[in-house]
Amino acid sequence: MLFLNGTIAEESWFDDDVTPELFKEELNAGTGNITVWINSPGGDCIAAAQIYNMLMDYKGDVTVKIDGIAASAASVIAMAGTKVLMSPVSMMMIHNPATIAFGDKTEINKAIEMLDAVKDSIMNAYEIKTGMSRAKISHLMDAETWMDAHKAMELGFADEIMQRAEEDVGAPDVSMMFSRAAVTNSLMDKIAAKCRIKAPDESCTGATEVTENNVDDGRSADEIRERLNFIKRFI
Repeated sequence: MLFLNGTIAEESWFDDDVTPELFKEELNAGTGNITVWINSPGGDCIAAAQIYNMLMDYKGDVTVKIDGIAASAASVIAMAGTKVLMSPVSMMMIHNPATIAFGDKTEINKAIEMLDAVKDSIMNAYEIKTGMSRAKISHLMDAETWMDAHKAMELGFADEIMQRAEEDVGAPDVSMMFSRAAVTNSLMDKIAAKCRIKAPDESCTGATEVTENNVDDGRSADEIRERLNFIKRFI
């Protein structure tokens, strides 16, 4: 039994990261079928690819159990499981790879090309596991999609939902999936409804005229936008 808890990285600076080297040592310490428990927010996609390949190349069956979160690069590692199980209260998140680039137009374009290539490689893992079209996978990644256990199983990212040994309960019809883009758009719609702005000199302030579509509650457009930006940091 292996535990993949924490950030995934090429090197561990404070002995609290999961690295390919450390994972390989634990993986090769035993033989036979294994269970890998995952609770990780993700991390370095190259390090995750190495761990994914180790599990894909492993001779025995690999059962992946997600008991907390398998986000970003950790979701890629989860795809290596012969069988993927999720706790009823766990989450999985997939999104586009990101990086930091500095330089002129040529350097920035190189970074964009690199990110496109990395996304393609990540999509390979999702496609092999789910059988979903690459176009749909790409859309889910663009939106930064979060899935509960039922939705992950429905889409093919997971095979079963973890239950107590004595229970035999079928998955309910209700499942949950949301994206950062959808939440942000919903908030923007609410802002638009709350503060209708027609022109710079007609901005919504505490002194605007109260109409059916423009309710005066003493908050300015800038205050509402500031609140939106604060909320967006946590979604």
